[in-house]
Amino acid sequence: MAMNRIQFQPGLSLAGFLDQYGTEAACARALRQARWPKGFVCPRCQYRRYSRCANRHGERLWQCSACRHQSSLISDTLFASTKLPLTRWFLALYLLTQSKTNMAALELMRHLGVCYRTAWRIKHKIMQGMTEREAGRQLGGIVTMDDAYLGGERNGGKAGRGSENKVPFVIALELSDVGYPHQAVMTPVSGFTLKALAAWTQQHLRPQADVYSDGLGAFRSVIAEGHAHTVIESAGGRAATEAGDMRWLNTVLSNVKRSLDGTYHAFKFSAYIHRYLAEAQWRFNRRFDLKILVPRLLVALARCQPWPERRLRAVTPFRPAELQR
Repeated sequence: MAMNRIQFQPGLSLAGFLDQYGTEAACARALRQARWPKGFVCPRCQYRRYSRCANRHGERLWQCSACRHQSSLISDTLFASTKLPLTRWFLALYLLTQSKTNMAALELMRHLGVCYRTAWRIKHKIMQGMTEREAGRQLGGIVTMDDAYLGGERNGGKAGRGSENKVPFVIALELSDVGYPHQAVMTPVSGFTLKALAAWTQQHLRPQADVYSDGLGAFRSVIAEGHAHTVIESAGGRAATEAGDMRWLNTVLSNVKRSLDGTYHAFKFSAYIHRYLAEAQWRFNRRFDLKILVPRLLVALARCQPWPERRLRAVTPFRPAELQR
């Protein structure tokens, strides 16, 4: 069996990571380059000239020469208000991007030497950065898509897809010219209805994408949005997972579910599924070069607005009808 070059690539070793980001000064330089690659830009008025000063705690600040607004290196980013050194944050970036599977907040807590609540905040802030980075991704060309659910059945509750604990999401793959998966989109939806799938189509498919799916009726909504739609017929069972271009889609879907089930004992599907799916999507779409994942994620966090814990816990971008009652 031939070796999968993507799967067996060396990635960024721990020694290599420490050589690049092993000190606070090195992390600060990397963050400054990620946030202001062409030099300081005032976040309030976009002016580029500045002077340097410090606050009463000795923190170095950039003061805009036009509006006098003062900025620190971490202000107006996902690192805002943190009391942890940047080296801890960078280690979290490394662990969450270089592990073969996902890493739960509990394991992150042990690696970073922080309490669980701090590890949870770090984990969800990083996943929020991934979510915002992936929010506008669109697929084109040949696209396979399928309906899926996360969550198990509750004792005494409804069975199957009607379970109150199951959360629906759409998974779609853009295939290359030779039939291999190029990029993916995995997003929760309120339900598999024509209206919900039409909104998903408008957001995540480029014009004239050629869509392949199973026989779910709601997928007909892509036709109304101007896309060709082919239903892949199968006899069911294992044959259905390998029919036509659906083989790669079901492989990726099973890998995502296996990774989530094997890493997290439980999480609030209705509140946080969008972040966990975005993490899987972000990692999948950047799997071709593991060595540059840390700087690419750093750019995403540097350009993301602050997310305090109360905001992290309050976000519920969708709720299935069963959970609204």
